Amino acid sequence: MIDWTLHIESNPDKLFGKPIIVNTRIPVDLILEKLAAGDTKEELLNAYPKLNGDDIVACLLFAADSIKNELVFSNAS
Repeated sequence: MIDWTLHIESNPDKLFGKPIIVNTRIPVDLILEKLAAGDTKEELLNAYPKLNGDDIVACLLFAADSIKNELVFSNAS
C-alpha cells in the first residue's frame, strides 16, 4: 500500500489550504468527485497529465483515513 502523505499536501498558500496532489493545484476532492461520477483511472490520467496512478490511489486512501472513526450511524427504532 502506498503512503498517501507522499502524494497529498495542504498548504495555506495553495488553494486556501485545501488538500491537493503534490506538485499540482489539483484538489483531492475533485478527483474523488470524478471517481464517484464514474470516471475511470485512465480517464483521469488522460485529463490530468500531471497525475499518476499512485496519486489517484492516494486520494482514495486520504479519504478513507479522513473518515475513519468519524462516521456514526444511529439505529432508527
